[in-house]
Amino acid sequence: MASSAYRPTLRAVETIVVPDPDHGRVLVLRDTQGVTAAHACIPPALIPIVARFTGAQTCAEIAREASGELGQPVTTADVERIAEELSRGLFLDGPLYRAALDDVRQRFRDATLRPASHAGAAYSANERELVAYLNDRCLAQATVRTGTPPRTLTALVAPHIDPWRGAVGYGHAYAALRDGLPEEADTFVVFGTSHAPMDEPFALCRKGFDTPLGPMPADLEAIDRIGARCPYDPYADELNHKREHSIEFQAVFLKHVLGDRPARIIPVLAGLGRHQARGTDPGGDTKAMALLDAVRELVEERGRRVVVVAGADLAHVGPRFGDPLALGAELREELGKKDAGSLELATNGEAGGFWGDVAGDLETRRVCGLAPMYALLRTMRGGSRGAVLHYEQTVDGEDGSIVSHAAVAFHG
Repeated sequence: MASSAYRPTLRAVETIVVPDPDHGRVLVLRDTQGVTAAHACIPPALIPIVARFTGAQTCAEIAREASGELGQPVTTADVERIAEELSRGLFLDGPLYRAALDDVRQRFRDATLRPASHAGAAYSANERELVAYLNDRCLAQATVRTGTPPRTLTALVAPHIDPWRGAVGYGHAYAALRDGLPEEADTFVVFGTSHAPMDEPFALCRKGFDTPLGPMPADLEAIDRIGARCPYDPYADELNHKREHSIEFQAVFLKHVLGDRPARIIPVLAGLGRHQARGTDPGGDTKAMALLDAVRELVEERGRRVVVVAGADLAHVGPRFGDPLALGAELREELGKKDAGSLELATNGEAGGFWGDVAGDLETRRVCGLAPMYALLRTMRGGSRGAVLHYEQTVDGEDGSIVSHAAVAFHG
């Protein structure tokens, strides 16, 4: 049981605000590491308490400050009870969480395949239903371009929003991959956003990705070669791959489009959190560039055999993400212009310019695909130029929050 001297510390978790029938809106804590599948719902009255679970204050100190903020008494026992519940739920740092983390990390390390964590939720776990959805609701929505000769695809930006909401964007992206894939292509470097914090710039994973359509095997030789070039442990954050959806969704679409064609993936989660926080270009970071340079060398060496893919969404705005109100028509138009400006820099291959443009308003536009798109721009084949195939602002029907995303194909 927690004591008044205990200093509760909320570990790094994803936080979103969602509508609630009893409280209007609640703060939801979600574990993107995959240590627990549970969610914690924090009603408004408890947010001033939980927000102080930083490890800096005792339960007694939190109780005193929260009482002042709320204008009503909060006892030390109240704080201890909340801390105890969150600790049992594995949302607080401490012995329970660390023991569970060690167990989950070991089991993930021992697995030969990374499981399809989001099958049955973000997309169908039934092979037949999934194939029908990917064909009829995704690929069939792509614009058919006539009168233009096929061009060799070198890189692809696809959404990582769930396929239920991102069907048209995914369709445009993977129709372009299907139609522009070189005959030689057998290697797919897949950069994804890490929604969980990372200690290192990038995280490799030495596992194939399972899907309801069969596994996408990993190119272990290439992964080991890239990892050997890193002046840090490229597997320090490997556990982040366990529940992260940004690469998983790409693996599903790749497997569907490629079918039985021999192909392997190189899964890389992109963090670059320190540079995102500071707004600095990772181009001067020897640790970050070591991995990117190694990937770029592989791309140049294997030539048309390699396609670089980024699972990357754009803006996250509205009440769900902490904004007071949903965007009206005028602000949505402004958001579209900002996204278009960023995408223009990307299609021109301007990695540094793209980073600076997106990092400049990262706290308000919240582009979560910054790191994987930057990595793609730094590693795709020289001379590649891109075109935006589809742009969309997906609007939440309950509170008007927006996630924007795009399909961008690079040819060269």
